[in-house]
Amino acid sequence: MKQPETIKIDDVEYIKKDGEKAEKLDGLEYVIIRTYSAGVHAGYLKERDGKEVILLNARRLWYWSGASSLSQLAVDGVQDPSSCKFPCEVAEITLTEAIEIIPCTEKARLSIKDVSVWQQ
Repeated sequence: MKQPETIKIDDVEYIKKDGEKAEKLDGLEYVIIRTYSAGVHAGYLKERDGKEVILLNARRLWYWSGASSLSQLAVDGVQDPSSCKFPCEVAEITLTEAIEIIPCTEKARLSIKDVSVWQQ
């Protein structure tokens, strides 16, 4: 039997803790961005203007393991961090041609942050 994600008590809906939105940075939301040609990135959404976005504390998600899609990655995070290939974090990046913006849970943010830096 599947565990419920929410429960309602006296008309107040409570959300399962590991499904809560990621901790914000100065009010900025932690998201995963999929672009048309620059790949997938995770970070704090500083600004959006049409298809152009600016992320802070961003990591490129070059290869991930343990999530079947970006949607699952944004909710559950990585399940096999030793197999992921996430290069170092950059302080700021401007991405053009953003085609998908997915808010992350705190569980996902922490799992992305905890993946060791991949380098060659």
